[in-house]
Parts: sequence; structure tokens; C-alpha cells
Amino acid sequence: MDIKQSGRAATLAAASPHAEPLRGGHLRRLAIALLIALALYVSGRGYAQAAYDPEPGVQPGTIVISTSQRRLYLMGHGGPVASYPVAVGKPGKQWYGWARIDGKYVEPAWSPPAEVKRENPRLPDVIPGGSPRNPMGKRALTLDRDEIAIHGTNRPGSIGTYASYGCIRMHNRDIVDLFERVRVGTPVLMVR
Repeated sequence: MDIKQSGRAATLAAASPHAEPLRGGHLRRLAIALLIALALYVSGRGYAQAAYDPEPGVQPGTIVISTSQRRLYLMGHGGPVASYPVAVGKPGKQWYGWARIDGKYVEPAWSPPAEVKRENPRLPDVIPGGSPRNPMGKRALTLDRDEIAIHGTNRPGSIGTYASYGCIRMHNRDIVDLFERVRVGTPVLMVR
């Protein structure tokens, strides 16, 4: 142990005599790495307070989906309480306006809508829930619109893009979290 050290360095050196103290550039690189890891964790989990200016008339508990930002916000008093990255409808498949959650499903089976089946005729009529081929993922929140849901995905690389036939895709960990926060009847607003 280096006896010439004083203060915290001496305490750390005494506690771990074989460790080398971090100096200058090493400490700075460690701090930057920790900040990047924290930022990635927060953005990946979607819990950061997002910069979003609520639409007029949006009440706490409302889900707001921004197509242009490709984000889903769960609104609280004064702003979002949760924000998640999502995939939204492809151009020509997007919808806007109000809807409500009319069902909550754990590992739902999936039957391709007629339009999807026409474009992909080799798809089976039903893909069982829990199958790695099932595009609904771990949870689904169906909306009171034709064949539209907020759901997980088996294609996480599509999150953040314009990829669906109108549904909202989320990372499976995020839909599981949102699923626990909302109920049947929750209002949903899709905005540009």
C-alpha cells in the first residue's frame, strides 16, 4: 500500500490494496461509460420523462401515440408518466383519432387479417400464442377499431419504424409493463 496517499485515496487503497486507483482519463472514461449505460437503460425501458406537449383534452391515464415520433405515451397529471418506442403503421395503413382498449390478452393467438393473408398467402390461418412465429408477442391490448391492437412483437428490429398494417408494436418488456398499467376502457389517441 502506498502510505503517501491521503483522504479517500488512502481509504480506498487500504480497503483494496491490490486495486490501482483511477486517475484522470480512466476516471473520465468510466464516468462517460456509466452515463451512456444509464441513458440506454432509461431510453430502452421507456421510463424517462419524455418531451411531449399533451394534446388538448387529454386526461391522465390516456395513451397517446405519436406517429411522427414513433412513441407511445401514458399520460399522467402534467405530462407523460411513461414513454415507449413503438412501430406504427406503414404509409397508407395509419389511422388517427380516438379509440378505446376493448380487450387485454396474454400471449394471444394470431389470425392474419384478410389483407395480410392476401399479401402472404403461405401464412397459416392461426399462429398459437407463445409461438416464436406469433407477431403479437407477450401481450395485446385490442382497440375498438377493426383488427387494430397495441401488442408485443417477434420482430424487435421493427420498433421505431413504420412497419405495421395499423397496429402499434412494442418491445415485449414494454407491452408487459403497459399491460399492467392500463385497463379495458382506457382511451387511446393517435396523433401525427
